[in-house]
Amino acid sequence: MKSISTLIILLSLSFIGLKAQKPITVSDDSLNFGKVTMPGITVTIPEVKYEVVLKAWTRELQSGTKSKLVTENNSMTIFGARIKDITPNPINVYSKMVNLDTSVLLTVVFELKKDQYIERASGETDLSKAKNYLKEFAKSQYLDVAKDQADAEDKKLRDLQKDLSSLEKDKSRLQRSIESSNKTIFSENENLAIQKNELQTTSDEIIEQNKLLGSPLADQVKKEKTNYLNDLEKRKKKALKAIESSQEKINKENSEIDKANAELPKNEKMQEQLNEKIGAQQAVYQKYTDKVKTIKAY
Repeated sequence: MKSISTLIILLSLSFIGLKAQKPITVSDDSLNFGKVTMPGITVTIPEVKYEVVLKAWTRELQSGTKSKLVTENNSMTIFGARIKDITPNPINVYSKMVNLDTSVLLTVVFELKKDQYIERASGETDLSKAKNYLKEFAKSQYLDVAKDQADAEDKKLRDLQKDLSSLEKDKSRLQRSIESSNKTIFSENENLAIQKNELQTTSDEIIEQNKLLGSPLADQVKKEKTNYLNDLEKRKKKALKAIESSQEKINKENSEIDKANAELPKNEKMQEQLNEKIGAQQAVYQKYTDKVKTIKAY
């Protein structure tokens, strides 16, 4: 129940900054150039940056012609532009771009011949072509923005998934560490049993041999017993050293197990939190991919 509530909160916070798609509007308008008012078309391009659209519009108008776009007092003019989507013939284009808070307003005048403009009075066919041309330009600009937004959310999602993958690897490492430590402890306990048995056997034998050395023996026998006793002492020291080493290894591995067992709950808690964030981020990313699809369908 707690996880569901947390996920709802995460989703709510994620959607606060989410920008839903906005409509692209194309309408008849007019444009003042000096003292002249010319019939034109205005298109609204949502969420774009003025500088980016200006650069794209300049590139669009100068494509396929040697003519250059001339800008003066925010008004742009190009003579002999080639826009095949409207007409196969060169045309003059007058335009003005206004930067609003959440969109860019582009007003354009298409002059087919001197003082002959594309407008409703001159025919619906050319007007429809011109409007569709501007709509497609606006759509391409808006799509770039939406794709960038979706890519940014996708990166956030992938970063979260990488963090989760890292935690999962850490958990596996901790579990392998515990398993390895348990194997080492088992092996060292077996060795301890063997060495303790060796210690007991040699200790008992040393006692017996010392008793024999205390009784009257021939020099040759005493020498042999003494050598044997020295060998027993060496075996005893070796067993004691082995017992000490195994005990140190067991203590060390138990310490590693304690550390791993302490880290595992933290790791699992972090995984749970990340899974909740991933779920919320997947929903956000889906909203932005839907936004891209919607704009494509304009």
